[in-house]
Amino acid sequence: MLILISPAKTLDFENSSMTEEYSLPERLKESAELIKICRELSPTDIATLMKVSDKIAGLNVARFNSWTTDFTLDNAKQAVFAFRGDVYTGLDADSLSTTELKSAQKKLRILSGLYGLLKPLDLMKAYRLEMGTRLENSKGSNLYQFWGDMITDDINRTLTTSENEIIVNLASNEYFKAVNPKKLNAQLITPVFKDQKNGQYKVISFYAKKARGLMARYIIENDINERDELMKFDSAGYYYSEVESNLERPVFLREEQA
Repeated sequence: MLILISPAKTLDFENSSMTEEYSLPERLKESAELIKICRELSPTDIATLMKVSDKIAGLNVARFNSWTTDFTLDNAKQAVFAFRGDVYTGLDADSLSTTELKSAQKKLRILSGLYGLLKPLDLMKAYRLEMGTRLENSKGSNLYQFWGDMITDDINRTLTTSENEIIVNLASNEYFKAVNPKKLNAQLITPVFKDQKNGQYKVISFYAKKARGLMARYIIENDINERDELMKFDSAGYYYSEVESNLERPVFLREEQA
């Protein structure tokens, strides 16, 4: 079973990681190509392209200009500890045991606009380049065209060492669009999380993002490999709704939170 999640805009490069174990991203050649393009952009270009403030644009200019392919624990950080945000709050990688972290390294992948597909312990440098960015490149006008089938191919290659050819898609629509579902050599499962509000169950972004992280952790903690086992997910009050679900789209509900 392989889990896909999105990265986060919020980063933490101040605090230490829970381990010194690390791996390296497999698509650094492609990352360097994107960095080269980004270095040609002015702060104003980046502010407009990424819809960010002048301050964040300036920060990203500095990040792009200082980026190199020499990755060490002194100048980079493992991805699963570097990203912070709702999904990563649910995942809570800092509290994973050594055994669970090894399991995550096998079962979990992070989709990235700059790095393609990251393993949890892959070192990364601080960046901001969302998958939906319309960045002109040698292959087209956006990052989806740049990555093409590379991310899908990398996922398929990872699946050859997986115990079960099941992909649990816990990524956002923006990031999963970088994957070609028709070319995946696996059963694709995309869980949906709905919270009750005013008597109705609906997807509430903040809660849904955290739930994706909770489910990723649940799979890792319990070494889940079968679809039926996935339906037992019950973290933070969520429960499986057979009535609203189908094979590809299991729905998990939660009663209104106080």
